[in-house]
Amino acid sequence: MSFHSWLYLPCFLGMAVLLYYCFPLKYRFLPLLLSSMAFYVLCSRKLIVFLAVTIVSVYAAARILDTFNEEFREKKKGLAKEERKQLKKQVERKKKAVLYLAVLLNFGILFVLKYGNFLGENINQALKALHVGGRIPVFQFLLPLGISFYTLQAAGYLLDVSRGKYRADKNFARVALFLSFFPQMVEGPIARYDETGHQVYEGHRFDYETFTSGLQLILWGLVKKVVLADRANMFVNTIFKQYEQYSGIYIVAAAVLYTFQIYTEFSGCMDIVRGSALLFGIQLPENFRQPFAAKTINEFWQRWHMTLGGWLRDYVFYAVSFCGWYQKFSKNCREKWPKFFGGWISAVGALFFVWFGMGLWHGASWKYVLYGMYYFALISIGMLLAPLGEKGMQRAGISPKSAGVQIVGKVRTTALVCVGMLFFRAESFTAGLSMLKSVFRDFSLQPLLEGKLLGLGCDGYDFAILGIGFVVVSLVGAWKERNINVREKISGFPLPFRWGVFYAGLFCVILFGAYGFGYNAADFIYAQF
Repeated sequence: MSFHSWLYLPCFLGMAVLLYYCFPLKYRFLPLLLSSMAFYVLCSRKLIVFLAVTIVSVYAAARILDTFNEEFREKKKGLAKEERKQLKKQVERKKKAVLYLAVLLNFGILFVLKYGNFLGENINQALKALHVGGRIPVFQFLLPLGISFYTLQAAGYLLDVSRGKYRADKNFARVALFLSFFPQMVEGPIARYDETGHQVYEGHRFDYETFTSGLQLILWGLVKKVVLADRANMFVNTIFKQYEQYSGIYIVAAAVLYTFQIYTEFSGCMDIVRGSALLFGIQLPENFRQPFAAKTINEFWQRWHMTLGGWLRDYVFYAVSFCGWYQKFSKNCREKWPKFFGGWISAVGALFFVWFGMGLWHGASWKYVLYGMYYFALISIGMLLAPLGEKGMQRAGISPKSAGVQIVGKVRTTALVCVGMLFFRAESFTAGLSMLKSVFRDFSLQPLLEGKLLGLGCDGYDFAILGIGFVVVSLVGAWKERNINVREKISGFPLPFRWGVFYAGLFCVILFGAYGFGYNAADFIYAQF
């Protein structure tokens, strides 16, 4: 059930909202939980059993971890320092056993279903290369909806409880709703329990401003997805499916348009998701903050898919950085190498695990792993060269905050992101390399000036809409970057003008949406992950 379909909008969502506000305030979690389960069954049918295993195992493990934490808090009273240390070690051992078991169970399910086929094929290829007889069986499994998202959410909850950030929730329905809340199921965002756990469970009174704000977000998301992303997809598909026939400006145009497509689609989906949640009075975390205003690759990833980046930072980067063996490694680096270089090696070592995980999370393919390594290399090199760049600008008398430096940084970052997106969209890493090489083969602006890009999935009418859409999306992003809330500004307009803007957006979706004869409705890209 796609978020931009009529089955979801307004049928399923409309019924869920109506049912929600028909229930007494205290029991409004019930229709929300029922709607979430119904949504999952409609989308994944019997595969809901995997979600059920996650919910039950996470709830039980968190309760046990909380019991151990409470045991330590009670028993440490009155103990001497050494006794407290011994008690803490004992409790930590028990906690690790439960935590590892629960995390391994859930990540094991994810690994087998999502990566089992990939691992099996690679083992068989290695055996063949080594001329070893025998092959291991390879199975293709159906992937439960949102498993990559709810597994990370579940693991984050367990790790937070284990660390004592908050107590485990004794309410099973609250934990179940946190892990299964239907707007988040397809593409996230990956929420934290202390942010949304109570929100999804507590009943919310109908609030006109919040409700209309949700409708506005949904409409804006539909404009970005149906009018812009799906239209760009037609040109992108044409070039990437027959990339051997194209070079130069054609590949550049496809890479740029795909970058625009994935941004408008993913951020558009997040608008629909967050807007859907607002209809129930629930505020979900943002996943984008004007990523193309970033001046460095590191800053870009602090603005793009923010909840995934935050999860990897808190539960992978810090976990690696502060574990015993890595602390020893970092100490050795600082002792054996110059201070800056030793610190750099220590930092990029932990970053490797983050970006390897980031690449692998996106898909069971070496293409995605190398995609993660691409950004790992860019960020590592950027960290290494940053002091040289700063010294160079100081000697040249150039301010890092000058308009020229800011513009160069944004253009450079966007160009590097477009290259990354080219590999992300290509059929394979080797196909991406071939396309990148072809950019420099017979490169000329002549096909663009002669209008030869027209007819490759998009005509002049389509490119005009994409151009206008690009300007509108860029303006909205620029206003948000200046802390100007566009929806609040519109809400302050006189009633006729305000409703005129909303109806214009609605008619824009109806009249200019990429559907009907000659158009192919594209599924959400991140729903695959």
